[in-house]
Amino acid sequence: MTTNQNNTQNPIRLAVVGGRRGGAFKQALSALQETVILTSVCDLSETVLTEWKENYPGVNTYTDYDKLLEDPNLDAVLLATPLVIHAKQAVKALRAGKHVLSEVIACHTLEDAWELVEAVEQTGLTYMMAENYCYMRPNKMVENMVHQGVFGKVSFVEGAYLHDCRSLTNYPDGSLTWRGELNRDHNAMNYPTHSLGPLAQWLGINRTDELDYMSTYSTRGGSMAKYFHEQYGDSHPGSKPAYWQQGDATVSTIRTKSGIVISLRLDWASSRPHNMVHYGLQGTEGAYLAPRHDKEDPLVWIEGRSPGYSVGLPGQEHAEWESLWNYADEFEHPLWKRSMKEAEQAGHGGGDFFVIDEFVSSIRENRLPAVDVYDAVTWSSVFPLSAQSIANNGQTVAFPDFMKNRKAKK
Repeated sequence: MTTNQNNTQNPIRLAVVGGRRGGAFKQALSALQETVILTSVCDLSETVLTEWKENYPGVNTYTDYDKLLEDPNLDAVLLATPLVIHAKQAVKALRAGKHVLSEVIACHTLEDAWELVEAVEQTGLTYMMAENYCYMRPNKMVENMVHQGVFGKVSFVEGAYLHDCRSLTNYPDGSLTWRGELNRDHNAMNYPTHSLGPLAQWLGINRTDELDYMSTYSTRGGSMAKYFHEQYGDSHPGSKPAYWQQGDATVSTIRTKSGIVISLRLDWASSRPHNMVHYGLQGTEGAYLAPRHDKEDPLVWIEGRSPGYSVGLPGQEHAEWESLWNYADEFEHPLWKRSMKEAEQAGHGGGDFFVIDEFVSSIRENRLPAVDVYDAVTWSSVFPLSAQSIANNGQTVAFPDFMKNRKAKK
């Protein structure tokens, strides 16, 4: 155990593991310097570590993760490494007495999911998944509105991550990055939490409802092979469609135990403008629709408040969408009311600020974080469960009860 992890008055001493992506948190760390101190950075690249040293001359640097974890003056780690090693690194840190904030996704196998839950339950340390999309301003505002019953009883939600990431799948020499290896080795809803996380928080998953079962389908591929052929010609194995297991688009349908249906779509290979934040919600008294691009507002229609009538009886005006921001004064989420200035300077729509803030606050206040280990493994388990479903022609697959030990203690 570290020496000050139980002293909630002291700043949390944090290490960033994975310096390239971890660099995106510099603004958030600066804004929160009264409650968190960056003490160390770990990365395999000496060039990356040198860049950190230039900005933080006093920071300790490591190329060996195990050596980093031996530091007794370290309270917590932020894992900003490739997703397939998140779970193993998190378990190592927990067993070494460090709190963990992990980038998405938390795990990509069910075995890793159970091992992660066990490590958190046995150590009693704080684990949080840094799902920054949960904290984007529209998503938090809609969450607030759902919890106040503005849309009535919710029946359907949807989320999609539509982002052409092909340029992030390879290094200049043609070798694959972790994203490229994912597309080569797996056919699954392999990056689900950006889409599912906000929806799960709207619906109170693992609080008032639970995910029950799911079914997944994947399209044929083609976009990855097209890209690699354009970049490297026929000599690169990636120019052949058979090299890639992942289809271009993947769609999962999930049913909760209360009867709500969740639709998820993932496509990070097809040619199209970015639409990384597509969300929708339907309730008995209204609906929400996220913007398709930066020039559009998020939209709502609320029965009895928005223009027109959806039923369309004779003499009634048709229902019309209106901007979500028309309701900001009434339903802005408290977090954004408190920290809008700081969040707007951070990445991922303010999410990078709020995940650090929530993680540190949960440690100092000795409480569960907003995205705890049960949320993390439940949302992330869509990856392995979807692979099972696709392999069995869309067969439904049940969600494990990751909270069974916690329930047994109540």
